Amino acid sequence: MMRVPQLTSRSALIGLHIGALMFGLSGIFGKLILAGPLLIVFGRALFGSLSLAAVFASHLRQQARPSLKQAAMLIGSGLLLCAHWLTFFLAVKVGNVAVATLGFASFPAFTVLLEGLLFRERIRRGEYVVVALVCIGLVMVTPSLDFSDGATLGLLWGTLSGLLFALLSLANRVSVRGVDPIQAALWQNLTIIVCLLPLALTGLPQVRALDWLWLVLLGVLCTGVAHSLFVASLRLIKARTAAVIFALEPVYGIAFAALLFGEQPSLRMLAGGTLIIFATFLSARSTA
Repeated sequence: MMRVPQLTSRSALIGLHIGALMFGLSGIFGKLILAGPLLIVFGRALFGSLSLAAVFASHLRQQARPSLKQAAMLIGSGLLLCAHWLTFFLAVKVGNVAVATLGFASFPAFTVLLEGLLFRERIRRGEYVVVALVCIGLVMVTPSLDFSDGATLGLLWGTLSGLLFALLSLANRVSVRGVDPIQAALWQNLTIIVCLLPLALTGLPQVRALDWLWLVLLGVLCTGVAHSLFVASLRLIKARTAAVIFALEPVYGIAFAALLFGEQPSLRMLAGGTLIIFATFLSARSTA
């Protein structure tokens, strides 16, 4: 059984950057895997669950089981996570990593608007700025208004992924309250496995051996390792610092896509992406 090493403040900070990098690699693995989004999400949930259970086995045995109400809410948030991953990897397949990542990076704007609508929380002036920057950035990033264009469709799917992630974040405010975060992550991933298994069974035998390797790395690195580093680092690092570091996730994803796949964004797309990422930083600092 693996054990999580004790962290110092410096190693926790490094761990957060590695965790953000791992999350940013999700789109890269989605591009490398030739299987469809459904099999990618199933594989990510499967190997992510196994890695989390392996690292935190002794820790999980000490945790109380969620109540029936908590379990129902965790299953609901697991369905949202499933939809978020499906739309994100569909965006990667239809468009490319850059537009999918930038579309997903719109989630702070959706979070601000949905918090005001669902929780009747007052939207501050700075939060209106975040929404405006994201909207302008998305317009600048949009390659064209031709919806038959793959990049435009990819951006739309990525933006829908951002909306679903915002809903997931708000659902987690309720569903994971009083529940250990690692236990909550396991419940959500197991929900995905149960839901997608009947649909994935017929396609699993056709998955290439190389794709299985990418799926293992996607689940272990981008779910197990990234989540573990995030949770462990929060014991020593302020939530505000962690939020700002994780706002770098789109930067890492786009940089690796440019390096590995030659996805060189245009100047207009770079300017729009910069606005979206800047808005993400502002939102992270204000809501941490």
